Amino acid sequence: MVQRQIGDYLLIQQLGQGSMGETFLAEHRFLKQPFILKILPPELSEDVEFFKRFEKQISSLSRLEHPHLAKIHNASIANGVYFLITEPILNAANEAMNLGQFFIKKHYRLSEEEVLRIARQIASALDLCHAFAAHGGIKLNNILIKDSENGIQAFLTDFGLSRIIGSVQSLSRTYLNTAAAFAAKTCEVEEKYKLGPWEMGKASELHRSFYQNFLFLAPEQKVTAHPKANPIKSDIYAYGVLLYYLLTGEFPEGYFELPSKKVPELKWNWDLLICRALQTDPLKRPENLSEKLEDLLLSTNTSAQRQQLQKLKTIAEESKVSHVQHAKPILKPKEIARPSFDADPAAIFQIDKTIAPYKPESQMEKEIEPMLSEMVVIPSGNYYRGSANGGRDEMPRHCIFLNSFAIDTHPVTNEEFVLFLEMMGGEKDVNNNDMIRLRDSRIKRSGGKLMIESGYTRHPVVGVTWYGAIAYAKWVGKRLPTEAEWEVASCGGKEEHHFPTGNTIEKADANFFSSDTTPVESYPPNGYGLYDMAGNVYEWCQDWYDFHFYDLSIQEPNNPKGPLQGVYRVLRGGCWKSSKEDLRCAHRHRNNPGAMNGTYGFRCAADVE
Repeated sequence: MVQRQIGDYLLIQQLGQGSMGETFLAEHRFLKQPFILKILPPELSEDVEFFKRFEKQISSLSRLEHPHLAKIHNASIANGVYFLITEPILNAANEAMNLGQFFIKKHYRLSEEEVLRIARQIASALDLCHAFAAHGGIKLNNILIKDSENGIQAFLTDFGLSRIIGSVQSLSRTYLNTAAAFAAKTCEVEEKYKLGPWEMGKASELHRSFYQNFLFLAPEQKVTAHPKANPIKSDIYAYGVLLYYLLTGEFPEGYFELPSKKVPELKWNWDLLICRALQTDPLKRPENLSEKLEDLLLSTNTSAQRQQLQKLKTIAEESKVSHVQHAKPILKPKEIARPSFDADPAAIFQIDKTIAPYKPESQMEKEIEPMLSEMVVIPSGNYYRGSANGGRDEMPRHCIFLNSFAIDTHPVTNEEFVLFLEMMGGEKDVNNNDMIRLRDSRIKRSGGKLMIESGYTRHPVVGVTWYGAIAYAKWVGKRLPTEAEWEVASCGGKEEHHFPTGNTIEKADANFFSSDTTPVESYPPNGYGLYDMAGNVYEWCQDWYDFHFYDLSIQEPNNPKGPLQGVYRVLRGGCWKSSKEDLRCAHRHRNNPGAMNGTYGFRCAADVE
């Protein structure tokens, strides 16, 4: 295809075409990263009702997050064309493969374990979708497949598009595409369709596509104004059709044989599940797919089969936990950046040549081993960042992907930082930047020696600049967390929480609106086992701060590192004198990297292996 450009995206390859529009593999022309771009039907730009639906619903759709739901990253319009940007679910050859293509590649035969894996993933994604609205387009082409180390991964696409485009318009588009493929034209005189030239192979492919769309429709969708019509129940019916096809290689039409008759070697009770999903009465179909999937499959199996099924159920869950348990932080070699100064070129003129100058024996530089904090490994995956109700710099709330990383269980303490200062021999870094202002801290120098004020050994160090935090992290072989990593760790695995402690926070949960710091680990940890993610001290992050950065971050969701330059560095978490508002996981604070006061501290992070 001739390369086209829409907005900031270059269209590289067409992946498909259907009633919901054309789908392309695209590349952002600035970020140079792949995305899936779907161009919605062009006639919609003239539909006033569509514009209202699009504007109202697309923001809520973009906030949905599920490991088996293709994430919508952006929605826009360019030259009157509406398009959606979703995550690129591609194989190693940079190709998108839907479930229909995957089924053909597997010679129309999947193992029962593979069907079960796909069934669970799609059921889980649909349950989330149904909390908001019906999908309206369950079929083979709307499920993308990606092979991974943990097995087959299925991703449901096009959620909500039929509702935005409109069910009538979607069906009309199906008919229109069929007619266009056959070059159908209407004779003005005879008012009959006249077929243009076509190839048998193309016709067969078109027949299959149209046939597939029709076979996934529930009975009530084939009747105008059905009294029991329910879009969510229609999704359940389509789910039953999907399972039957994956198990038998055929679609359930008319009086069909149950899977156990077609495939006698099946181990689990698929018959009951499929019969419930394919009920002609929508009200008799199940509600929660994931729950019914487990209950019905287990209902009549032997004890050994139930144990095997339960084992398969926990594989995906344990794979993430196992990765976290075995992952280890990567500690880099210690980097000691002591300040150094050039000799004064005028000093030679100030030496009395008649007297030999006194030269004391040189003392070896101190080499002190750091006191390392415990770390927690946060698993890789998709996470939300930002807030829909907070400050403007926290918007829009959007999904990002992070690789696994490790983060200290608590902020760096005075006893840990004082060792660093002794090793450095002063409060300046290699570039002569102040690392800490002792008068703002609980570390004092007396008679040339450093000492910690009584009772403050386990308090977080304060008065530290961003430069000091960076230098310390390098000394212990770690780094500062990115802003995205810090926010994800703060949520404790509960993305819906406003605070590290939940949707509320009280004085018993964190040190805030008080008169001083408290020892680390004085308050309960969050869901990841991390202490003081709210209150006690603001914590420096690696990133530069930009008020509008989240508008750009939504376009570059993979391991965001923040702006390339700026004036301020990011601080997170609130401090001992903050109000509740500052303690929210999404709250962003900033200051000059050289700023230091009694509320600024930090904790370290590291990559994992």
